[in-house]
Amino acid sequence: MRGRAALALGAGALALLASLALSCALGAQPLSLPAALAGAEPDRAILLGLRLPRALLGAVVGVALAASGTALQALLRNPLAEPFVLGVSGGAALGGALALLAAGLLGGLWAPLAALGHASPVAAGAVAGAAGATVLVFAVGRVGGRLVPEAALLVGVVFNSFAAAVITVLKVLVAPEQAARLLYWLMGSLGYEPAGAIAATAAVVLAAVGALVALSAQLNLLSLGDEEAASLGVEVGRVRAAVLLSASAATGAAVALSGMVGFVGLIVPHLVRRVLGPDHRILVPASALFGGAFLVLADAAARVAFLPLGSEPPVGALTALVGGPLFLWLLRRREQGG
Repeated sequence: MRGRAALALGAGALALLASLALSCALGAQPLSLPAALAGAEPDRAILLGLRLPRALLGAVVGVALAASGTALQALLRNPLAEPFVLGVSGGAALGGALALLAAGLLGGLWAPLAALGHASPVAAGAVAGAAGATVLVFAVGRVGGRLVPEAALLVGVVFNSFAAAVITVLKVLVAPEQAARLLYWLMGSLGYEPAGAIAATAAVVLAAVGALVALSAQLNLLSLGDEEAASLGVEVGRVRAAVLLSASAATGAAVALSGMVGFVGLIVPHLVRRVLGPDHRILVPASALFGGAFLVLADAAARVAFLPLGSEPPVGALTALVGGPLFLWLLRRREQGG
């Protein structure tokens, strides 16, 4: 197991580093990485001021969403579970939007949308919203006192629609230019955030993902079912609460900076599981690393694919183009018992 874990984590780390290097090299302005590292301008300014911070942000968000998706799939014993589908990202977006509106009503103490990602009220609201949505989904998703994965997924889909409706109403209450920026944020986009905001988000994400890794052995047992896990000595309620809190914190921190980037927590764990197997002691950290690499590459693709048109779609649109069909395929496969 140690050999497989070392190989998987080494491959994930290499993939993440390679994706960061590739993202830094790609863009509208030609860039020489050796020249930038040697201090030559404007290469150095482009690398350190624009591309590297954005790539690091993508890595942090990808790590958070992929690790959270892996943990939620184990809790629900359902490969269709992930933060976006379950409504956790929707709850984070709603909490962040409410915090943003409250900050504006309090006299503009925080720059409304220009500092959307790194405004502390938005980050706190996003984490609280993610936690509240998670508790709601897992509470309402019970039938006869037992958690039913299909019911939880349905609750998540309904809550996402509710959150989207509330956010639509909130957009009417702000200025048109702010509403347009809010809409772009909600679609899932990686911007150019200051180093302090990225570092703070990375600290929250690493702590949350570290907790999920520490609980990965219990996730193996929980994936067998609550009764089986309890018979093997797992404190089901305590472990589930810890996993939900960690997944909510990671998702909320990610959404605060990037908006609703969907399906990363579905695509990456599914692909990694097919290669490495279902052992969450390997699956959780490997999915986190490959999730960071995946989102960095997706953002680079979104950034350069439309250069001839002079535009750039949000990275959330690109992940949805891949994740939507994959979700339908997994759903069909599950219905057929495959």
